[in-house]
Amino acid sequence: MNNVKLVTATEQDLPFLEVVYASTRQNELKATGWGQTQIDEFLAMQFAAQHKHYHQHYPEASFDLIYHNNRAVGRLYVDRSLADIRIVDIALLPEFRGMGIGGWLLQNILEESRLAKRPVAIHVEKNNRAMAMYQRLGFIKKRDVGIYDFLEYTHRECEMICH
Repeated sequence: MNNVKLVTATEQDLPFLEVVYASTRQNELKATGWGQTQIDEFLAMQFAAQHKHYHQHYPEASFDLIYHNNRAVGRLYVDRSLADIRIVDIALLPEFRGMGIGGWLLQNILEESRLAKRPVAIHVEKNNRAMAMYQRLGFIKKRDVGIYDFLEYTHRECEMICH
């Protein structure tokens, strides 16, 4: 997919990153009965906390914007400083989900892991629509972590399942 590229996120990108974050939580929060102002304030607070947490706990991670046809469409955060290649976060704006962008990026990370002989790990919300994609790619649930499943991909496991 040569129309997709990653660009390092900067402080100037925070408003866009907040929009991406909010897009992943809007449906969940509409069910609370809160007004849109209250939802927006809550999302701003949660985004700030998440942003701070990611930078404190994954200081060596790459924090990238995902561009498709020269338009920012999402974010990909990956920490390569751990024993595994940790996908800290991957998120696309709703109108760009289901187009193969996320799958293509994940395939690139899996190829990187094959060459580096390192597993890939990610926490995925149990109700995330992308869970099926992770399973299709060969990720295996390693731990139940509350609302998340901790998934891991290793080439040996994928070969046993996929072939």
